[in-house]
Amino acid sequence: MGVIGVQLVVTMVMASVIQKIIPHYSFARWLLCSGSLRWYQHPTEDELRSLAGKQKGQKRKDRKYNGHIDNKPLTVPKDIDLQLETKCITEVDTLALHYFPEFQWLVDFTVAATLVYLITELYYSVTQPSGEMNISVVWCLLVLAFVIKTLFSLTAHYFKLEEGGERSLCITFAFFFFVKAMAILIVTENYLEFGLETGFANFSDSALQFLEHQGLESQGPISKLTFKLILALLCSLIGAFLTFPGLRLAQMHLDALNLTTAKFTQTLLHINFLSPLIMVLLWVKPITKDYIMNPTLEKESVPLMTEQTFDTLRLWTIILMCVLRLAMMRHHLQAYLNLAQKGVDQMKKEAGRISTVDLQKMVARVFYYLCVIALQYVAPLVMLLHTTLLLKTLGGHSWWVYPEEDLPCIYELNSDSVMGAPPVAAPTPASVVETGARASVTQLSVALGGLRTVFSPLLFRGLFSFFTWWIAACLFSTSLFGLFYHQYLMAA
Repeated sequence: MGVIGVQLVVTMVMASVIQKIIPHYSFARWLLCSGSLRWYQHPTEDELRSLAGKQKGQKRKDRKYNGHIDNKPLTVPKDIDLQLETKCITEVDTLALHYFPEFQWLVDFTVAATLVYLITELYYSVTQPSGEMNISVVWCLLVLAFVIKTLFSLTAHYFKLEEGGERSLCITFAFFFFVKAMAILIVTENYLEFGLETGFANFSDSALQFLEHQGLESQGPISKLTFKLILALLCSLIGAFLTFPGLRLAQMHLDALNLTTAKFTQTLLHINFLSPLIMVLLWVKPITKDYIMNPTLEKESVPLMTEQTFDTLRLWTIILMCVLRLAMMRHHLQAYLNLAQKGVDQMKKEAGRISTVDLQKMVARVFYYLCVIALQYVAPLVMLLHTTLLLKTLGGHSWWVYPEEDLPCIYELNSDSVMGAPPVAAPTPASVVETGARASVTQLSVALGGLRTVFSPLLFRGLFSFFTWWIAACLFSTSLFGLFYHQYLMAA
């Protein structure tokens, strides 16, 4: 109990930190209010009136109505010489932002869960406990649940709009990703090495043995066709949720490139945009693994690294790409905020007049939806990061690069090992009640140990490898479509 208590203490301390400290020292608030982001303030009516000059007088019948002046909406020329004033985002300004509580909770909880994961990994590397539950897995699963909830609410917002363009686009991409997932799932392991086939075969065999030990007759828990159909449906939902984040990322990427002039920053922006493609290629066996593991050098095939080392480097590559995307967040958000001035500059090229209310709404709308854009940028990043962490923990991978002869042994469970505990000795019957209680505990422990053999690291390795690859593939597909749309279709 003392060993398990270490993880419980870490969880309780972090829960207290979330409740007491994070509201005052919020990382999400710091991302927006650190002084690096500047937003454009909408002009007041007096400023617009002074810039437009004296407005043409109204007719008497329009001015007088029931004894008082009837003011019509003030309009100004679209080509007005208007320069918007900028201001650094403060904590008071964030109170008016849509979805700011959701953004703050998701980012701060992700930081807390990541800290719990790091502490737990350090604890496991020092003490190397066997057979106890890793509580950081629960934290990572909670993060993924909050991400899915946030993306669902953002996608549902588009379905509530009166215009059906966003709704149709989301449904179209959902069907596209469903067909794409079905096509990907029939590709053999020689090209995409997720390990789904091996994991599912291990899951089916272990489940059959578990059911036989329980005295149940079954042909198997689930057929392979049903298993892949469920995966395709989940992939379709993920693709629908990531449609608008990918489209928005493409627009911010183009605007960020135009905003910065430093070559190094532009290079990082290009790498950040192509990072999902790099992640996708890491699982394409003929391009990466076969070339690295068995390169052809002067008629001899000399492996550059072991398979375990390649898996570790693949995990680290994804982590570094996630860190790069977080570092580039400020450039993308500032590029989005500049849309206010960009819209005013575009308006100046048009003829006619515009009401002051519509002009103020056009400018203010950009800032008020900042957290929606921030969520669309952060949510896929958080989903990808914690899916990778689950792949490492549940898939039995390691963060360290070991020589082939010094690889750490992976603890495999079988029907004789129950949650890493030694076999329970036959109890000495002190009473009928005590004997029955001990028998129940023993039976429950055996059942839990059997379930752990059913859900083996091979199954989790295949599932989370596939979902990590799929999230990156969806991000790249939608952002590439958005790049084509904003670069060519909008320009035309």
